[in-house]
Amino acid sequence: MAKTESYKQELLERLKDPDTAAHYLTACLEDRDPDVFLLALRDVADAHGGLRQISRQTGLNRENLYRMLSKSGNPALRSLDSVLSSLGLRLAVQAIADLPGRRQSRRLRPRVRSGVLRTRSRA
Repeated sequence: MAKTESYKQELLERLKDPDTAAHYLTACLEDRDPDVFLLALRDVADAHGGLRQISRQTGLNRENLYRMLSKSGNPALRSLDSVLSSLGLRLAVQAIADLPGRRQSRRLRPRVRSGVLRTRSRA
């Protein structure tokens, strides 16, 4: 009987691809549970050489990375951005699709009258 590759090893191999990693993390964010996202980010970090390698690339303390990417982690935005950058990824914000009963959001637009942009002057 041939040995099969474990699920985790196959996942880590696939997560080496930045597009696959981005889709994986995005899907985990849709779960709306921060713990799921942090554990997924740890998987991506493991696929790219582990937290020791990420620590070297980001200058963040390795022990802090382990804590930050644990189930109970609560990373600062700056630290999260550093980790994602070292993995070739970045944060992005996206509008939530209109839901039934949800008010349409207003977009902020500059006021333009007669071809001239109007701004408030400060006194």
